[in-house]
Amino acid sequence: DMMANDDLITALNKALAWELRAIAMYAHYAAYISGIHRLHLAEHFNTEVNESVTHAATVRAAIVKLDGEATTERDATPIVHTSNFQEMLEEAYATESTAAATYGMILPLVESIGDTELFDALEVVYFDEQRSVEELRMMLKD
Repeated sequence: DMMANDDLITALNKALAWELRAIAMYAHYAAYISGIHRLHLAEHFNTEVNESVTHAATVRAAIVKLDGEATTERDATPIVHTSNFQEMLEEAYATESTAAATYGMILPLVESIGDTELFDALEVVYFDEQRSVEELRMMLKD
């Protein structure tokens, strides 16, 4: 069904644009984190850059498999510039929450086209995002 495919490609491109934004945001925060928190958070943010690169590759491969054209533009949602670790973590939390919700919306679309390989690959990404949300929730707790 062409229409189901088009809807899925549109949703995947939304997820890809969001991953591209996450790459830019986490790289920015890794560079700007300062003070005592730099010790742990610079590494944490760089790990998130790598995770987002991996997720973007998975999503891109899915779009290619569906004969779609993958976006090269990041989502236009502004990245908050800050050197405050609390603000960075709040922005990260919002970013990961949106990502988790986006993949949560994608999975039923993949299920409806009956591609189990694609479903499995994207479900892994979805679980990664959910784990990140939970980790950030704990990091933000006093």
